[in-house]
This record gives sequence, C-alpha cells and structure tokens, in this order.
Amino acid sequence: MNHKLTPSIIALLVVPPLLWAGNAVVGRMVNDLLPPATLNFFRWLIAFCILLPAGFRIYRRGSLFWQNWRRYAVLGLLGVGMYNALQYLALRSSTPINVTLVAASMPVWMLLIGRLFFSAPISRSAVMGVLVSITGVLLVLSRGDPAHLMTLRLVPGDLLMLVAAIAWSLYSWLLMHGNDGDLRDHWATFLLAQVSFGVLWSGLFALAEWTLTTPVIHWNLALVAALVFVAVGPALIAFRCWGAGVQQVGPNIAAFFSNLTPLFAALLSALFLGDTPQLFHAAAFVLIVTGIFLSSRRH
Repeated sequence: MNHKLTPSIIALLVVPPLLWAGNAVVGRMVNDLLPPATLNFFRWLIAFCILLPAGFRIYRRGSLFWQNWRRYAVLGLLGVGMYNALQYLALRSSTPINVTLVAASMPVWMLLIGRLFFSAPISRSAVMGVLVSITGVLLVLSRGDPAHLMTLRLVPGDLLMLVAAIAWSLYSWLLMHGNDGDLRDHWATFLLAQVSFGVLWSGLFALAEWTLTTPVIHWNLALVAALVFVAVGPALIAFRCWGAGVQQVGPNIAAFFSNLTPLFAALLSALFLGDTPQLFHAAAFVLIVTGIFLSSRRH
C-alpha cells in the first residue's frame, strides 16, 4: 500500500461514488415497487449469478475460501448484507439529503476505526482533509445557503444510515487484512468470496422482512431494469473499483472519495431531472477534491 494518488488510482476511486449516486437515485425511484431488504437481496443474487462463471473455482476443496470462511462471512455481512439494505431502509423514513449528510461522516469513522482497531495513525493533514471535504459536502446539501441546514431534522432512517456508514468503514479496513492468497489473483474470485456469504445474509434479512411485514412487489420493466443496474453498476463495478483502490491507498484516503457522492447526485439530478447546475456545485467540487489531496499527504 502507498499513499500516492496516481491518475489510475483516482479513476478507480471516482467510479464508486458516481455509481453510488446513481444507486441512491434509482433506490429512491423504486421505493414503492418493492421493500428495501428484498431489493438488496435481488441485487446481490443477480450479482452472484454474474460472478459465478468467472470465480466458481473458489469452491474447490482446499481453497482459501473454505479456510477463511469466517472472514468472508464477516465481509459479506458488513459490505453486502448490511450496508445497502440499511441505506434502502433509511430512504423509507428519511430524505436523500439527510442520508447523504450522515454518509458524509464516513471519513471520520474510517479514521477512528483505523486508529482504534488497526493502530493506524491520524495525521494532521487527514484531519484537515476531513474538515475541508465535509465543508464541500455541506455546501452541496445547503445549496449554497447555510440557513437550509437549520431545517434538517434527524429521523430513525438517519440513525440506520449512521450504522451503515460505520459498517462500511469497518468493511473497508478488513479488506486490507487477512490471508486471501490466490483469491486476489482475479477480482471476480475475491468478490465472489464475499458475495457468496453476502447473498445469504441479504436473503436472511429479506426473509425477516417478509415474515414481519406484508410487503408487495410490483413487477414491471422499470423495476427489472433498475435491478440489473444496481447489480452491475453500484454492486459489481463499484465494489471491484473500491476494493482495488483501498488496496492501493488505504481506507482513510479512499473514504474521502465517497464524499463525491452527493455532488454526483446533484449532477445526476441536473442531467435527468432538469435541475440547473449552480456555482456552489463547482465550489463544493474544489473543496472535496482539496480534502482528498490533503488526506493523501503524509504529514
């Protein structure tokens, strides 16, 4: 692992927040078509079926997958089973603005978890990066007017998103630790090792959802298209890029790229919903990027 941000590493870490912004938009659009835990289960079931032909060799006897199954069960729980199920559930009772605001705390949790459980130092430049980057996020959320932030109210969904952000932070650190051996030789095998357990966890959560509630699924072409998108884009492609980026620069620096998500969400709204980009979007981009590069400094 090194702390140098090269163009290729930047590209790897920019792709996930762009796709996650699309995931939030699509997740909100299909909110009334199927329940959140079921959405997450279908998403990862499709991803599992796509990965299986390329990574099935991990199931062979003697594979490190079986030797380290507890590790992959935890990774699958945190990154696959919990994070997006909690996000989709949070959108049921919260607004996208509130959810994005809570998710913007992720760099803070990355630093704290790294320090408490993995003995990772916290540099002054990383703290400055957190402050500058979150300022950029707040600029987007306030739409250039700080008074808008005073109207935000926390609801149960915001607490769910806070748990999701902590789970994702722990997941990102655990990606770097463990004896994965040849499972990392191909991105599909390493991701399949996580998704194999993740789809089971998400299935259990969906089963609990159907047991405790009376959900209904409204099947149509839009829902099918949405499921394919969230399975291929925000799941497979984003997880592959995020894992590769974290391996290169570490969770602390990678976390700052996640703060690009609300900015991308605003730009996607401009593209698909006709909202006109504002000057504060450009200012926020400068602040978030400045936070990223501050965090990558060694001192």
